[in-house]
Amino acid sequence: MFEYFYHEILRKTIISFGTLFNNITIQTKRSNGDITSTTKVPLAYGPTQKFLARLEQQADLNKGTAMTLPRMSFEFTGLTYDPTRKVTTTQQFTIKDPKDGSTIKKAYMPVPYSMAFELSVMTKLNDDALQIVEQILPYFQPAYNLSVNLTEEGENRDIPVVLENVTMEDNYEGDFSERRVLLYTFRFTAKTYLFGPVSSVTSDIIKSVKVSYLAGNDPTDASRDLAYRVKPRALKSYTGVVTTNLSADLTADSIVAEVADGTTISQGSYLDIEGEQVYVKTVTGDKLTLDRGRDSTDAVAHVNGAPVKAITAADNALVQFGDDFGFDGSIE
Repeated sequence: MFEYFYHEILRKTIISFGTLFNNITIQTKRSNGDITSTTKVPLAYGPTQKFLARLEQQADLNKGTAMTLPRMSFEFTGLTYDPTRKVTTTQQFTIKDPKDGSTIKKAYMPVPYSMAFELSVMTKLNDDALQIVEQILPYFQPAYNLSVNLTEEGENRDIPVVLENVTMEDNYEGDFSERRVLLYTFRFTAKTYLFGPVSSVTSDIIKSVKVSYLAGNDPTDASRDLAYRVKPRALKSYTGVVTTNLSADLTADSIVAEVADGTTISQGSYLDIEGEQVYVKTVTGDKLTLDRGRDSTDAVAHVNGAPVKAITAADNALVQFGDDFGFDGSIE
């Protein structure tokens, strides 16, 4: 039933979350405002209790030459399914392999999951804690989008990191032998996606159909009078690459379109203009003579600047099951 795959999505999300807080510094100043020192706050992965135990158990960390506080730690604490971002489970999408640019790969839509994180800030002085807190809070209102490359095939997604709450704890009670630790705990939720296996697109659809009309009444007669060959043709731009733009308004009944760059369009090609498919009869400079509303699309008005997308062989390769694709037929 299952096959091996590993996109390292959880690992990438954890590392990306940690990089958000690896460049926080604090400053100490004199009464006149002069900066006496600037310290980068160290960040490590691990539970807060581990670092608090080290502070209490190892006396060497209390030396004046060692800067043990402030410090920060973060931890991945939970993973839950998010039904609010669910899409159709059987829906698929296709992408080009970024390594060679030609291989088409497909995968089912990702499954939405929420990853829970805790970020702990430990300081001895309250001013140090407030400096760190003010460098974090303004970026979360309450979410900060983190761009993560989730798969090797180049599937980049913006992962919202939501700040859920902030708590503060001051462990100052006790005798003089105990150290003071100000502990701020930030709880975050990263809304990521988990992808299944990505496979290369095989011959899932009919790439070519050939019909022969045999001569005479004998079905075993191999001779033929006529053969008709057809190939599937995409009715829209799957790649979404904009070739040029309209340089003037195009009315619904006009057959001549003006574009910004006619050299990017070839005669006999198909175009996708905001969902309307057109056939290019002739190209004269930056003016195109069109056959409007091809393959059951409606000829509608388009304004100046509308994107013009060419329907190419790359789009034909991306035709999926269930599409009402056209056939480009030729008689042999």
